[in-house]
Amino acid sequence: MLVTERQTEEGLLVSVCDEDVLGETFETDDISLTVTEEFYGGESVGDEAVVDSLARASVANIVGTEAVELAIEEGFIDEANVLEVGSTLHAQLLRMQQF
Repeated sequence: MLVTERQTEEGLLVSVCDEDVLGETFETDDISLTVTEEFYGGESVGDEAVVDSLARASVANIVGTEAVELAIEEGFIDEANVLEVGSTLHAQLLRMQQF
């Protein structure tokens, strides 16, 4: 999987995708999702590094069957909140913090 981390004013933004979906566009009647190199292209890592990044993320965008299923298994994403976009899966994580 590919992981990119960006520090923002709102916290850590993490993007994760399966390597085989990079550069692809997935569509349904209502949604078009392009997995761009600019946003999703990152370091190729294993499951442990993905879990570490997601554990620290304030916001995460996750694309690809393998990546989304890992996020579900590790408790970051509820399966009911996963979108099927064409032949792939997409999920977003937003961690709310109380001040």
